[in-house]
Amino acid sequence: MPPTDASADAAIAPAAELGPDTGPRPAAVASTDSEDTLDLRLPDDFIALFAGEAEAQRGSTGKAAGEARGDAPGEATGEYRGMAEVAAPVAPVASAGDDLLDRVGSWGSTATPVGVFHLVPVCLERDLPLITRWMNDPAVAAFWELAGPESVAEEHLRLQLDGDGRSVPCLGVLDGTPMSYWEIYRADLDLLARHYPARPHDTGVHLLIGGVANRGRGLGSALLRAVADHVLDKRPSCARVVAEPDLRNTPSVSAFLSAGFRFSAEVDLPDKRAALMVRDRALRDLL
Repeated sequence: MPPTDASADAAIAPAAELGPDTGPRPAAVASTDSEDTLDLRLPDDFIALFAGEAEAQRGSTGKAAGEARGDAPGEATGEYRGMAEVAAPVAPVASAGDDLLDRVGSWGSTATPVGVFHLVPVCLERDLPLITRWMNDPAVAAFWELAGPESVAEEHLRLQLDGDGRSVPCLGVLDGTPMSYWEIYRADLDLLARHYPARPHDTGVHLLIGGVANRGRGLGSALLRAVADHVLDKRPSCARVVAEPDLRNTPSVSAFLSAGFRFSAEVDLPDKRAALMVRDRALRDLL
């Protein structure tokens, strides 16, 4: 079960993902921020999506920056160069012409303080061995709970790739090198929405950093900020990017704060008490 945590300079930056919907869940703790406590009703089409698929899908979800296995810098760079132009297709969506995440695969690259970065939607045939190696790193497995043979990671990925497009698993490619795993998902259509006052088009992120050489030097924070702003640039209907790191994971929470997220509330999720972190479009130039 993946996580939502990001680490700044800690050795580990886990993330936390919601698992299967196994029963009633505690209600979210209200934020002291009045904007986040508005009693907003989700549109009927969002509710309908929940009803039909809540039990079938693991909400991809909630985490950002767990860290993974230590592959050598530069590993497997060749076939990923230029992937901004030749990205794998985005997962199928609910209906023709209705892309729930505005075609992540076509977002292209973005300049960051640490290099040129882009999100490449996962292709199982190409990426499964690499993602499996990352998930089997003990530091990652403790939070994502996806260690084991390739079939374990494959099942997790297929739930998203064969779904309706509300969650898109991606490799994070930095200067031509795949070095992180991301899940960009519709938080308002996810099981997470049962635990906080979701707004239409809220977009969530989960992240793990795949190489030991890339950990513990603030890379997670730099990429979190860049990706959150990239989401806001490419999804004009989205006003907030959210994440839910484990409240006990101080390095992860700190990384989100460094990336321009604000702490909004504590929420009780099935597997943890989480810090709801929010990056607001309206505040992006101030934080």
